[in-house]
Amino acid sequence: MPATQEISESLVRENITRAIADVFKTMLGQSSALVTTATQGSDASWPPIPVDGANCAPQVVGTVGFIGDANGLIYLYLPVHFAKICTCQLLGMSEAEVDEAGDEVVNDAIGELTNMSVGSFKNGLCDAGYPCMLTIPSILRGSNFCVEPISSAQRYIYSFECGGHKVVTDILMKTGN
Repeated sequence: MPATQEISESLVRENITRAIADVFKTMLGQSSALVTTATQGSDASWPPIPVDGANCAPQVVGTVGFIGDANGLIYLYLPVHFAKICTCQLLGMSEAEVDEAGDEVVNDAIGELTNMSVGSFKNGLCDAGYPCMLTIPSILRGSNFCVEPISSAQRYIYSFECGGHKVVTDILMKTGN
């Protein structure tokens, strides 16, 4: 089967745009729109590529990998306040209930949103002839940090506007064997 280097940027962009739109509309009732795209080495003024003086607002970052004929990781960056809003909408809880439950409930909700989004993305790759499986979701929390991809990884960064909030996907795909 073909290596990931044969996966075009347009296939990656179309799959992640569809995945984010479907999951955020179905699970949160929010529309989303692709706002910007960036690749490794391009100017990106918002995390995941930190810039001196950039917005250092705390982030909740969900990540899920996929392995098979296509290999990679997708990081889903949400500002903490939007992660709480998503948790309220996803679980039918008030903001006070989410605050009382603690960060673990937010982490679980964002892990599930990330898992659904990456699952939808993965299904698009499978439909295009690149069968692969998902890994277990994990969560990072912090501000102005970045993930350094290995040198053979291709990076695609897409920013979405969801209900007046910014959501960023950082996709790292290993090229070649």
